[in-house]
Amino acid sequence: MKQDSDLRNNLKSIRTRLGMSQQDLANIANVTRQTISGVESGLYAPSVAITLRLAKALGCQVEDLFWLERDLPEIEAVLAKPVPNGQQLRVSMARVGGQWIAYPLIGKDAFRQDMIPADGESTSFTGTNKVRVRLLDDNLETLHNTVVIAGCAPVISLWARATERWHPQLRVQYNFANSMAALHSLCKGEAHIAGMHLYDPETGEYNTPFVRDVLAGREAVLITLGVWEEGLLLKSGNPMGIRTVTDLVSGGATIVNREIGSGSRMLLEQTLQKEQIPFDAVQGFDNILKTHQDVAQAVGLGVADAGISTASVATAFGLGFIPLHQSRYDLVILKEYLEEAPVQQLLSTLGHRMVHSQFEILGGYDISKIGEVVATV
Repeated sequence: MKQDSDLRNNLKSIRTRLGMSQQDLANIANVTRQTISGVESGLYAPSVAITLRLAKALGCQVEDLFWLERDLPEIEAVLAKPVPNGQQLRVSMARVGGQWIAYPLIGKDAFRQDMIPADGESTSFTGTNKVRVRLLDDNLETLHNTVVIAGCAPVISLWARATERWHPQLRVQYNFANSMAALHSLCKGEAHIAGMHLYDPETGEYNTPFVRDVLAGREAVLITLGVWEEGLLLKSGNPMGIRTVTDLVSGGATIVNREIGSGSRMLLEQTLQKEQIPFDAVQGFDNILKTHQDVAQAVGLGVADAGISTASVATAFGLGFIPLHQSRYDLVILKEYLEEAPVQQLLSTLGHRMVHSQFEILGGYDISKIGEVVATV
């Protein structure tokens, strides 16, 4: 049967996350490999019987595999603040006073700024790095069902919130850390998952060489969260006409940089070295900021002319963007954590359309390989 143009599916992402080939799935579901290929490519709409067999073979619900695009409702809402005409918006929604309000997720409004509720308070120190904590309630189950992720990608918070909606009993704690700091946090037992985007020009590999070096023999897997465009954030309209890092020097532009250990700083240094530009030739090279949001805000407010970040951050802040590199963002997980139920629940949502839709509308973010195991160390 020819595919319905409104029919969407997650078949490939769920299959690959489970480590199954098309032939493996075909054998289990008692269909041909061509059927699997046709469904995944959108050329074939399976019958009810085949749909049920595929869901059973993958251990999920039919609704997790297939949905109709037209099933998603559209409603009229009032914008909470003015925005440029014609700009496509990411919004959050609420029903207030009998009408729908749409809150544009632009600039700093696109990121969480509120104070994080506490689970407890310290009562005494029992060692150089130990403390006694009095819990503020007796809900230990919530603490047991918390997955801690260290990383710097703003999309992690989108993934976390979508997951918590799908699994209300699960809590995801996102601790900001640059790539190397996240990896060290994982190694020290402070996080279940480390997110990183580091490129090794000597091997042409992403992340894996750094993981091998830091974990020093401990077993881990690397799972792709996506591939994002990294490059120069510029003032809207690019008034200085910057096109390359060479233009930063020739045009006398001032930049803001990231701290040592961050993927953004590493990209800037590698690009400057490739162009044989000394670091001290770039004004502002030692002006250090801690987050992608801080870099975008500095450029947007005119504190700097440029900085390194991602296309999705540039869009969120309404800035210009010059792509320099495509970087794979991986999740590093120690094998000892893989079988823990909260971690399994979190990873299972990488194939869910709720997560995919949040990533897809950001722009500059390729999730075609989301959830794939790209390396084991």
